[in-house]
Amino acid sequence: MIPKSFWELKVDVNGYKTKEGSELATQAVKGRSFELLEIPEKPSSSRIKVRLLEDGYICWLQFKDIENLAFSIDSWEAYSLSKTEINRRLPKVLNWVEKASRNTNQYLWGGTIGPDFDCSGLIQSAFASQQIWLPRDSYQQENFCRSITFELNSLDKIICGDLIFFGTKTRCTHVGIYKGKGLYWHSSGRVKGRNGIGIDELKPNGKNIISAYYLSKLRSIGRVESSYDGSIQP
Repeated sequence: MIPKSFWELKVDVNGYKTKEGSELATQAVKGRSFELLEIPEKPSSSRIKVRLLEDGYICWLQFKDIENLAFSIDSWEAYSLSKTEINRRLPKVLNWVEKASRNTNQYLWGGTIGPDFDCSGLIQSAFASQQIWLPRDSYQQENFCRSITFELNSLDKIICGDLIFFGTKTRCTHVGIYKGKGLYWHSSGRVKGRNGIGIDELKPNGKNIISAYYLSKLRSIGRVESSYDGSIQP
């Protein structure tokens, strides 16, 4: 393996946030591709720095996890889709989320393979199931989508498959996907969440404290109109 070379995975692997430490950043499923950015002199017991090509995400892979389990490829190109084609695939994206919600699962920071997901990992994997690639993190997904003007009183501007973004005034920290009729799916954490994939409401009644909490963090609604094109994400 040499820097700037391209590779395709034969197995699912974990991607870590740093060169050392246990914090999971993402996961890469068999068949995904990566560009090798950095490799240590003695990689056998170390990690290699890579850019996952389908979403431009930079992370560290354990060398022993991929040794002889990835093969070299000459090049890689993003899979382009039109707005019309993406819209046609949205029902299958939503069906995928519904099926994932039926599996026994819990919230996993960095989870993108399943059955355990984090919020943006669930959304990315749902769209990737239909070859629509989104950036990895929720704030990146918010920037990637076309912003939709909406009114909570009517919700008539929001369509099934739109993404719902939550967080502070300065940064997006959570994402869900609109199911319809004021409901959305998301994978939320143990604290003030459902510890896994669940359904919440954009117009909750007084008894639904989890929905009310996320409503207080609502930032924006976004529509997916393109697939990731290979550019470097901020």
